[in-house]
Amino acid sequence: MNASLRGRHSNCKSTAADYAAVNAGDVKLLASMTDARIVNGPSLNGLTFAIKKPGFYRYIPQKLMNTFRFAKNPLKLSYGRKRGDKRTVVDGTLVFDSGSQVSASYMVGTRNCKLKYSYLHGGVTTLEPCYDLGKNVWDFAISRRLYDNVFKATYQTWSKNLALGWLRNHVFNGTFKMSASVNLAEESKDPKFIAETTWELEM
Repeated sequence: MNASLRGRHSNCKSTAADYAAVNAGDVKLLASMTDARIVNGPSLNGLTFAIKKPGFYRYIPQKLMNTFRFAKNPLKLSYGRKRGDKRTVVDGTLVFDSGSQVSASYMVGTRNCKLKYSYLHGGVTTLEPCYDLGKNVWDFAISRRLYDNVFKATYQTWSKNLALGWLRNHVFNGTFKMSASVNLAEESKDPKFIAETTWELEM
C-alpha cells in the first residue's frame, strides 16, 4: 500500500489546499482540506473525503493517434474529442531531431489554433515560443535544468503575465515546486506566490 501527500499554499487564499491519497488495493481513499489554519485552536474548513474505485465509472475517449513520415521526419497526429465536449481537436507534432520540434493544436471549426516551437540547447536549456492564431499573440517560455532542479520563466503577451518557477524532483524526498507570478498590466503589480510539495510514501 502506498500513499501520496500534497500540500499547496499561497498568499492567495483561494489557491491554498492540502491533499492526501492512499491506495489500498483497487480502492483509492482521498482527502482534501482548504483554508486549514491553527489560530486560536485548529480550524479544518473545507475538509472532504472521497473513495474512488478505478473502472467503476469507465469512459473511453474518442481519440485516434498515428505517426507518419514527413520529409523523413516523424509526424505524430492525434484526433479526438474530450468528454462532454462535441468539439473536435487535432494535435500534431513534427520532430526534426532530439532537440527541435514543432507542435500545433487546432479546434476544428474555430480560430482556436496554437503553434509552438521547442528547441533544446546544450541538453539543459529549452526555448519555447508559442503563437496563438486566434488571439494573434505570442507567448514565450524558457527553462533550464540544473541537476534535480528545473528553473522556468514564462511571459504571456496577451495578459501581460510574467511567471517564474522552480521545480525540484528528488527520488527520495519527493517533489517541491515554487512559483511567483505578476500581472504587469495591473497598477498594483502585487506578486502571487505558490508553494507545492508532494511526498510519495510506501506503507
